[in-house]
Amino acid sequence: MLIHSPLMLILSFAVVSISCASYVANADEQSANILMIAIDDQNDWIGCLGGHPQIQTPHIDALAKRGTLFLNAHCQSPLCNPSRTSLITGRRPSTTGVYGLAPWFRDVMELHELVTLPQHFAQHGWKTFSAGKVFHGGYGTKRIYHEFDVVGPPPEVGVQPASKLVNTPSSHSLVDWGEFPHRDEDKGDYVVASWVVDQLQKQQTKPFFLAAGFFLPHVPCYATKKWFDLYPEQMLQLPPFLRGDRDDTPRFSWYLHWKLPEPRHDFLAAAGQWKNLVRSYMACTSFVDSQVGRIINALDNSPYAQNTILVLWSDHGWHLGEKRITGKNSLWDRSTRVPLIFAGPHIPQGGRCVEPVELLDIYPTLSDLCQLPLPRHLEGHSLIPQLRNPAQQRIWPAITTHNHDNHGIRSRDWRFIQYADGTEELYDMHRDPNEWHNLALDEQYARVMKQHRRWIPESRSPVPGSQQRILVRSADGTTRWEDREIAPDAPVPELTN
Repeated sequence: MLIHSPLMLILSFAVVSISCASYVANADEQSANILMIAIDDQNDWIGCLGGHPQIQTPHIDALAKRGTLFLNAHCQSPLCNPSRTSLITGRRPSTTGVYGLAPWFRDVMELHELVTLPQHFAQHGWKTFSAGKVFHGGYGTKRIYHEFDVVGPPPEVGVQPASKLVNTPSSHSLVDWGEFPHRDEDKGDYVVASWVVDQLQKQQTKPFFLAAGFFLPHVPCYATKKWFDLYPEQMLQLPPFLRGDRDDTPRFSWYLHWKLPEPRHDFLAAAGQWKNLVRSYMACTSFVDSQVGRIINALDNSPYAQNTILVLWSDHGWHLGEKRITGKNSLWDRSTRVPLIFAGPHIPQGGRCVEPVELLDIYPTLSDLCQLPLPRHLEGHSLIPQLRNPAQQRIWPAITTHNHDNHGIRSRDWRFIQYADGTEELYDMHRDPNEWHNLALDEQYARVMKQHRRWIPESRSPVPGSQQRILVRSADGTTRWEDREIAPDAPVPELTN
């Protein structure tokens, strides 16, 4: 439920301020360590989130019970680079102008000196560590070494088959999935977890900020037989799918993922690969869960067990056939809803919050938990009120932006989408959690749409050097995908009908 009255807004801000003050006064956490675990392309197919009834993630589920699980958490962009840039800098994609897979944010002049989340902690006495994929970019040129005090293994796939396992419409080497004989120990994510475990076994003389980033279940989704065996093909449940689902969605919705390496559902069905992809994604999710378990077990057996705040998140979700696509790059829940868990000293156990929250809120929340001043540039809001009381209402919805002027507004009960051409979608998330029935043209929901429209942020144009999955609509109505004009009557690529 959104709050509209100015008086209610003032009272709500007062409640939030009192809650934060009360929380901090009861917690001596100024020297608490931070252990941040990031997962790439992980949607809500996590046991505690209920995104898939068969998924097995015992370690993440156990972590959720140790703290607060946010059941309605959403990314700021359904694409790696803008999402991670937003989380790490504390600014929205619509503010930074970083919408594509390039440029890296440090190559943007006005972001060059921006204090990131780990830098903020470093400035206040924390020693910062990183392993795997935390930022998007900066690794190949070693520039990541300027972002952390200590940098471990970079993000890598690890062992791969001699050739692609699936002949997809795209020749992209990463777009692949399946089972093949190899050792878990040879995977990049295993190496990352091992390095993090080693750091937790060392004596640290300063409070630490330790960030671990897992590559999977990002494609290529390769896993060993033991992980596939968790999901027998004969018993596998495919995600909910409605043929004709997109008949009531605007054509512009296709422009957000107009031509991508990730295949359409049509290919999966025709090639008999739908179950294989779903099993591969689930197997990789369970593998990553096991690596999360290794890290948490190491923490529990370290001297830092009682004084470390844990936060686990994913940069965005992933479609596995829903809406006739695979991958991300959409403004629906499957692409935006992500796991977000806080646990640690003075965070009550077993909390489950259904209020809409954002990855953008991580920066101010960790700062508040450690009693650090908040940088003025932050656009997120501290989650301490919800950590104290998961039922505490939020004033703000969760806002996701994909490319210039395309926004999804997620409140507690509704999802509203507005595209750059002005077309819109609205879904009742209680009655229609699969977002199958667009209510935007129904006059009885005009007030609901108006309430959500007011949260749409102003969007700056893509920054210089923007490329890879960039969509721009010009003032004359021309729409360009990766600098190629999309004709108004052009058939949607890779659809059979």
